[in-house]
Amino acid sequence: MTAPATGPVRRRITVRGTVQGVGFRPYVHRLAADLALAGFVSNTADGVLIEVEGPPQEVDRFAGRLTEQPPPLATVTGVGSEDVPATGVTGPFAIRPTERSAGRTQLPPDTATCADCLRELADPGDRRHRHPFVTCTHCGPRFTIATGMPYDRPATTMAGFPMCPACAREYGDPADRRFHAQPVACPDCGPRLALVPAAGLGVRPARDAQALATARALLAAGRIVAVKGVGGYHLACDATDDRAVATLRARKERGGKAFAVMCADLATAERVAVLSDAERDALAGARRPIVLLRRRTSPDRLCLADQVCPGSPHVGLLLPYTPVHTLLFGLPGDPPGPRVLVMTSGNRSGEPIVTDDTEALTRLAGLADAWLTHDRPIACPCDDSLLRVRPDGTEQVLRRSRGYAPRPLRLPLPVRPTLAVGGDLKNAPCLGEGDHAWFGPHIGDMGELAALDAAERAVRHLASLTGVVPRRVAADRHPGYHSTRRAARLGLGEPVRVQHHHAHIASTMAEHGLDGSTPVIGVAFDGTGYGDDGTVWGGEILLADYTGYRRLARLAPAPLPGGDAGVANPCRLALARLWAAGLPWTPELPSVDACTETERVVLRQQLSRQLACVPTSSMGRLFDAVSSLVGLCHRAGYEAQAALELEAAALEARDADAVAYPFGFTAGGWDMDPAPVLRALLDDQARRTPVPVMAARFHRGVARAVAEVCRRARTETGLTTVALTGGVFANALLEEETATLLTTAGFSVLRHGEVPPNDGGLALGQLMVAGTAAHHETE
Repeated sequence: MTAPATGPVRRRITVRGTVQGVGFRPYVHRLAADLALAGFVSNTADGVLIEVEGPPQEVDRFAGRLTEQPPPLATVTGVGSEDVPATGVTGPFAIRPTERSAGRTQLPPDTATCADCLRELADPGDRRHRHPFVTCTHCGPRFTIATGMPYDRPATTMAGFPMCPACAREYGDPADRRFHAQPVACPDCGPRLALVPAAGLGVRPARDAQALATARALLAAGRIVAVKGVGGYHLACDATDDRAVATLRARKERGGKAFAVMCADLATAERVAVLSDAERDALAGARRPIVLLRRRTSPDRLCLADQVCPGSPHVGLLLPYTPVHTLLFGLPGDPPGPRVLVMTSGNRSGEPIVTDDTEALTRLAGLADAWLTHDRPIACPCDDSLLRVRPDGTEQVLRRSRGYAPRPLRLPLPVRPTLAVGGDLKNAPCLGEGDHAWFGPHIGDMGELAALDAAERAVRHLASLTGVVPRRVAADRHPGYHSTRRAARLGLGEPVRVQHHHAHIASTMAEHGLDGSTPVIGVAFDGTGYGDDGTVWGGEILLADYTGYRRLARLAPAPLPGGDAGVANPCRLALARLWAAGLPWTPELPSVDACTETERVVLRQQLSRQLACVPTSSMGRLFDAVSSLVGLCHRAGYEAQAALELEAAALEARDADAVAYPFGFTAGGWDMDPAPVLRALLDDQARRTPVPVMAARFHRGVARAVAEVCRRARTETGLTTVALTGGVFANALLEEETATLLTTAGFSVLRHGEVPPNDGGLALGQLMVAGTAAHHETE
């Protein structure tokens, strides 16, 4: 037996995860100093390298405490340890310069200004009083300023701002909160604010504090200001000013789509929306996403302009997450300004968010009355994230971007280096290698060249930060997708084309850590997905794993008149569904009345002759049709408008009764036939049943149909795990109703959390299907 060591021992420890740019080295330094240990700590391209030397029991204590209470932004995913020969060194523990080597580590996302920095911002006695770029190792920009790895100041957009002696002392002091905080700066050496007015506004350009004061005054006067944030520009105006909000909506050609609003603080948010404890935590946490909340209706509410979120019981709220935002609302003693601001992406409809200052002056001309800008460049666009909080307190992310990117997701199976380009709507690319995947930020819709270029830049930026060099590319099967066409020109060979709904289900499986050894019953409901038969799918129940799928059931198809062009006209979709069900177009129906006589004549010819009518099994299109049939939305001005209005109506009557419109089942009892639903709905209309009641009964009917098909699938296959995915399951009411029925029936239900259920999560599924296939080919 070997006797225990009595002299000094030396141990080499490697720490992997999000451990750079988060104060991990000073944490290690303090821990070693507390235990009087010698050695060093250094950043490497793989994470953090530590060598520690001293008495055996103290080295053991050091190793045990290392990961117990890491810095707030750190995430440790792996620790390796080995004993090495002791050197006899007794000097103080050192922080060494970063090692330059091949490999990768994980960069933290941008995070909201911490409480300590906010105190300094408001303290007249602090040298960073009113400094619009106050930050430390516990907060501020990371992803959007990083230009490469390892994460050091020369590899950030702060490289052009040499530190003054005071900042350099803080930066080099392991005991300081700003030790190696790469964005560290102060009013003497940091970025500068500027206010640029539009020509003819009658306002002078301004700098620094005056720029903020002028911007606040313009907002109070009903003007629109383009505000540069960490990940791009926002367009801001007073959210309580009807004229200002209507002007912004008209200039941006926003249609009826809701605006997000930023509240000055949590107390103001409480006056706008009803908040649960979990929603407060989500709003005020370090990520600071937009949170979808129920609007307050009490008399003491703070009234938003009607055009902020017309026709919706919900509002998307967020809190300030940069010092500029905090100063824009004002500190105590400042002249008053708006306490709630519309804060919408700085872009024109269909374009990506603007990040470049010169582009902002041209692309946002005519939209903004002034620009509140600064001279710190943005390395990568990063829009605000969006989520909702379920009744059980869990979160469903609907747009994964700032606060999340580039935080990796742990994969249940290793993948070869692969790029997945996602889809054409809500695009977010994904890179993967080994057991990790990295989503890029939300890009948006890919119909414009600017969006395609932004996606390419985002992928290059993500690759530079992760070190992943993709060897193949995965894309959607739709031959008309811009993302798929661009993937074919990346020089990575022929793209692996992954069926749309298979990718949705694989994304859900990966998020829940399933290794694919057992298939799941995947319920993939959305608006549009290219089907194996060349038709439009979207109401699919598949038996799926990562290697393949089998279509178990679907929504019975109906013609889609005009293809994608018909999607903007729910009244036409309603008449097509009635035609498929053999139901008459009676004049008193809202959908019939909404169509012109010419439309009805042309539509009848199209349907009878099957001209420009692609069959679709899309559940999203059925929601659109029902929205029109009950009289809510006949012409859609933005994506999912009809379905959102139907959900909003259903929420008003969710507890009115327990009636569910019944689906039929055809094709041997598998396909969900909505004809009985439509007949029941028309009967209710004839009885003048309130619209919210009809909307709620439709939602219940869909949920019960899903549960019935899943029970039949369990009988046939023995499977008991169901994955709910696709954009239709962003519908909170439908998701809750369906999950409750399935859980009660004994199923294990997989629902999306951090990965969006819509096309924003599509790339993860593409990655798993293509990347694991590539892995198996080499085994």
